Amino acid sequence: MPLIRLSLGLTWLLFSLLGHANEAVTLKLKWTHQFQFAGYYMAQHKGYYKGAGLDVTIQPADPENPDTFADVLAAKAEFGISHSGILQQRINGQPLVAMAAILQFSPYCWMVKKNADIFQPRDFAGKTLSNLSRKENAELLVMLERAGVSISQGSQSGHSNAVKQWLSGELDALQVYVTNEPYLMTQQGIEHRLICPQKYGINVYSDILYTTEAMLKSHPDVVARFYQASLKGWRYALMNMDESIAVTHQLYAPEKSVAQLAYEAEILHQYILPPGTRLGSMSMAKWRLIADLYGIEQDNYNAAKKGFVYQHGTTKSRPLSWMLIMAILLTLLCIPLYFKLLLKKQTNRE
Repeated sequence: MPLIRLSLGLTWLLFSLLGHANEAVTLKLKWTHQFQFAGYYMAQHKGYYKGAGLDVTIQPADPENPDTFADVLAAKAEFGISHSGILQQRINGQPLVAMAAILQFSPYCWMVKKNADIFQPRDFAGKTLSNLSRKENAELLVMLERAGVSISQGSQSGHSNAVKQWLSGELDALQVYVTNEPYLMTQQGIEHRLICPQKYGINVYSDILYTTEAMLKSHPDVVARFYQASLKGWRYALMNMDESIAVTHQLYAPEKSVAQLAYEAEILHQYILPPGTRLGSMSMAKWRLIADLYGIEQDNYNAAKKGFVYQHGTTKSRPLSWMLIMAILLTLLCIPLYFKLLLKKQTNRE
């Protein structure tokens, strides 16, 4: 019997070790914590990542330097979230792979004061705008360029400073995220209006979940499991909005009020699941249009598009590790031995 107990103990230990051998990965967000990333929070909170054998760290961005490409390319994070500028990165030779477009439209707009004489793109002529790099949110600049507007941008050290300049009148238009600054201005009683690219035919993806070719090649199963668990988290978040808002508020963004997070959730739902759209879906036809908007030549696009969009399938089963194999063998060895000893003990009694 001591042998039986020892074998069973080893088996239990091996299973325990296996259960704790979750693979650690990091997801780099493109902004600070808010409902914008609720699907990932719920995948974590509901145990979807853990159930997929993953130990996920969700890392917020630095608001003054929200670029995620550097960390992911340097392998400081296995996954990142970014904008449609990922295509330009790919064209420039960066081995990035787009996995899912959580937002089907761009949530970035120009915000102007209600008393401003700016109502459409052509009205931006001669106005001073907040600084904006073409590497990100280029749709805001493309919208104006299509209207023939020569762009003059003000200088500021960061986004928070730009907001102050807009409030003081130094800037005529401020680049904003549709759920953030507009809400804060409304709360402060500052009347404004938004001029958004989508209304003028500039239709791009946003909040794109991505990884690298190296990660996909070396750990395809991890990528598949992270993809499936993340989308499962998003489905849960959208179907259980009140719970998702509460979790976001309590665990990730306590500085934001429940009312503000509820406002974000209501607005973003329209961007995540517009009618007739599958969660996270992307099409090469739309990427071709995005390439045109960014002024990318056909040859460059053709060279970069192969392998750019992640081709997901049914999640594979986790490969059997040596610990699991040993645990199974030990269990199989213990079962007949246990019954043999039990039978011998019973015979001796008789």
